[in-house]
Amino acid sequence: MTRKILIATDYSLESLNILKKILKEKDTNEDPNQYDIMLVSGYDMGDSIRDLLFTTKSTVFNKIKPQEFNEAFGIIKNKYPHLINKILCDVFTGSFQRAFNNYVKAENIEEAYYSPSIKSKGKGKFDLIPYIKNCKDLPSYEVKVEIPEKLPERGRLAEIFVEV
Repeated sequence: MTRKILIATDYSLESLNILKKILKEKDTNEDPNQYDIMLVSGYDMGDSIRDLLFTTKSTVFNKIKPQEFNEAFGIIKNKYPHLINKILCDVFTGSFQRAFNNYVKAENIEEAYYSPSIKSKGKGKFDLIPYIKNCKDLPSYEVKVEIPEKLPERGRLAEIFVEV
């Protein structure tokens, strides 16, 4: 059976620790399901008509998602091929709870995961955690991710191999 889950991210390598921790836990519990995983960040499109007309998701991803992020989730996907059906990256551009609730319903998202230690700020990003917590139809789970302060691999692809 395939289930769809949402993971709140800021498209940093640190935020992939949420995905690693969830998949490791499901692998340990021998979960028979496969998952369509949506990595979603909030993104403020702004008020400019020009920006609204000519900005596409690919231009947004070019601004907020580093290339290392794609390589890192590819590594994670290869580690747990029995659990992952597909991984999608998306941005939520709404600003009201009702818009988020409709987004969850339209995408058929069944669970959501977030970590308060991952802060989505800068480059137009905003935090999805308040929307996730206030969505009544969406079971959500907080994932505690503890990353050592002094990590020589921080910000590099090798960071994905550090156990959390």
